[in-house]
Amino acid sequence: GGFRDGLRALNDYGEKLALAALGQLPDGDYEYREWMDDDGQGNRDIPLRVCVRVRQGRIEVDFAGSAGQVSGNINCPLSVAAAAVYYVFRCLMPPQTPACAGSFRPIRLRAPGGSLLNARRPAAVAAGNVETSTRVVDLVLGALAPALPELIPAASQGTMNNVAMGSARAGASWDYYETIGGGMGAGPWGGGLSGVQTHMTNTLNTPIEVLETRFPLRVTRYALRRGAGGAGVRPGGDGLVREFEFLTPTRVSLLTERRRHAPWGLLGGGPGRTGRNLHQGRDLPAKVSLECGPGERLRIETPGGGGWGQAGPDANEKE
Repeated sequence: GGFRDGLRALNDYGEKLALAALGQLPDGDYEYREWMDDDGQGNRDIPLRVCVRVRQGRIEVDFAGSAGQVSGNINCPLSVAAAAVYYVFRCLMPPQTPACAGSFRPIRLRAPGGSLLNARRPAAVAAGNVETSTRVVDLVLGALAPALPELIPAASQGTMNNVAMGSARAGASWDYYETIGGGMGAGPWGGGLSGVQTHMTNTLNTPIEVLETRFPLRVTRYALRRGAGGAGVRPGGDGLVREFEFLTPTRVSLLTERRRHAPWGLLGGGPGRTGRNLHQGRDLPAKVSLECGPGERLRIETPGGGGWGQAGPDANEKE
């Protein structure tokens, strides 16, 4: 009895805080559209669409019009799409809001079954959790920007830049996986941070010393990608450059996004630069698997964040 009563009280408290915060949103229907670069299986410019309906603090997030599930692995179970949506709205709630079901009671999701954001078996979903989820955040933020111009930032890098690698030879087993930070979108409160993980990412940097002592790899460059952030009264954050040299035959797989569609700016701010993947100086697709020989190099240039506000002669006055 006591535990259940406490749980019920916690959820009711979360709902109360959520309704108070979401009640600040003006009623209306807010739409936005984004595109995934590709699914790695020949499908490109894959549309995502949302309509956020706000009614007195109650929210309906409707993904009707988004693409159907695709043959590549960027599909999302509905739970992944929900996590990205809840993340956005949790950011609008007070810091003390508990992470409980009650805090999300005012929010309802709709996504057609068999679509990219509500995939059905046997759709492949590995990259949905890492790549599509970050784009869902951009999608919902883009929809909310007209409703909350004093709070919503420009798009961040919009990808986790997944790099997986391992031995290409039998009997020499090793494997390694990492995500790489990039530029954060700027907002009315300040410029975007550079070289950081953003939104749905939750992984730490692997120190070069650890990487090089445990694997047959050498990191030949790790630096900020200067100029990658979008221009603006408040500029977007810069991405990163990370370059690996392989010391033994290595199989590499990349799952990346924002190589075709740049992170958008807001209120006249410029877009961040798109990312690039290069092998021996030659461009690679956003999603690819390849074998690299000893002495060959893989270079990942991550996207910058979008800028906020139109920079100009009187930018200081606007600030």
